[in-house]
Amino acid sequence: MNNNPEEKKDNATSTSRRDFLKTGAVAAAGFMIVPRYVLGGKGFIAPSDRLVIASVGTGGKGESDIANFYKSGKAEIGFLCDVDDRRSAKTRANFPKAKYYKDWREMYDKEHKHFDAVSVSTPDHNHAIITYHAMQLGKHVYVQKPLTHDIYEARILTEAAKKYKVVTQMGNQGASNDGTRLLSEWYDAGEIGDVHTIYCWTNRPVWPQGIQWPTTKAEVPKELDWDLWLGTAPQKDYVDKLVPFNWRGWWDYGTGALGDMGCHLVEAPFRMLGLKYVKNVQASVGSVYVDEFKKGNFPESCPPSSHITLTFPKTEKTKGDVTLHWMDGGIEPERPDELGPNEKWGGEEGNGTLFIGTKGKMYASTYSSAATLLPKSRTEQVNAPQKWARVPGQSEGHYGQWVEACLAGYGKKEVSSPFEVAGPLTEALLMANLAVRGHDLPGGQFKYEWDSAAMKVTNFDAVNKYIKREYRQGWTLGV
Repeated sequence: MNNNPEEKKDNATSTSRRDFLKTGAVAAAGFMIVPRYVLGGKGFIAPSDRLVIASVGTGGKGESDIANFYKSGKAEIGFLCDVDDRRSAKTRANFPKAKYYKDWREMYDKEHKHFDAVSVSTPDHNHAIITYHAMQLGKHVYVQKPLTHDIYEARILTEAAKKYKVVTQMGNQGASNDGTRLLSEWYDAGEIGDVHTIYCWTNRPVWPQGIQWPTTKAEVPKELDWDLWLGTAPQKDYVDKLVPFNWRGWWDYGTGALGDMGCHLVEAPFRMLGLKYVKNVQASVGSVYVDEFKKGNFPESCPPSSHITLTFPKTEKTKGDVTLHWMDGGIEPERPDELGPNEKWGGEEGNGTLFIGTKGKMYASTYSSAATLLPKSRTEQVNAPQKWARVPGQSEGHYGQWVEACLAGYGKKEVSSPFEVAGPLTEALLMANLAVRGHDLPGGQFKYEWDSAAMKVTNFDAVNKYIKREYRQGWTLGV
């Protein structure tokens, strides 16, 4: 028991000070929140209703991704990360308050308490490692297509979305377009009968493929951290013109024309027919030459063209197996008889998807735009009931849809391309690339049978090494 009057006085003073500070803090909190809301005026969004995003990859597609998140009106670009100061310059100027990092690992370590979600727009080979570590931190993720570089990575990210209960979206923005929903409604209404064959084609690659790795070493630009750019990929000397675009044609970093456009063109068939894992796949590829007479073999590089045939097993929406033809490098399917001599395929020439059913045909262009029944006159006559809600803003709304879903919380709002859909879609495309890469292996030119549960090719073990690559020392997925 304390009988010292001076000590009692000191304790009373201390208690009063604590009460004051506590009361003052509450009052200050009220003072800070209410006036900011009032002063914000009509349309003001409280900070608690904004999604704070950390963006890894800020140039090129990353630049437009960030801009579209910001346009949603409910996203704050809190942090920027890029290995190349040249590529990040414009975005850094547009968002000067965002803290900038070169290494995403440092950003995660120092700032993870200060952001809610991560956007990943890097070369394909680093998608999975950046994304998975963000999910482990409980962060929502938006990842550019293709979701991953390897089949194993796609399966891991699909499972991680459920495990960590975060909102996920792949950046194939056509998944939010009206076209993919319109195609599904026409199909469900029986307009073309049962689809059994699909053709998807693209004018890609529009970068070099089927070439030898450059032998001349180049000087690394002072603004680029080459080691961080390599990330999970094998150690190699820097070569000119690889960054920022031509990496797509090299297997160490990219996934070729199929990786670039497949998630855009094959998404509608997946949605419409309920496709998932491939049954088997075979490929033929265009030849490459060291000169006009001698054929070359450059296994490090994707081929200049390919025609890949994927077989999907029967689903609830098909009466049997579905055959999907993928064509790139200028190869296109036969022109349908139902098209008139002067009628074009769609809104963007060079890319398209054609559905062949037992009662008719329909097609769409890139991002499932220009959805059309054949002959074209049928498009104006059809009156199929609307079954699927439209995404406001469509392609641009793909970003806002994810932002809204993140703010609502896991499982509260629908997104167009969650990993549960984007993962199997990406796996199918990467499975097709296995058949392409098998062409460079002795005895590898035939149909590959796929065991989706075991994640392996059952009739040609040599190609299974591409399902899960070995990361460079010092880099790990952390599964």
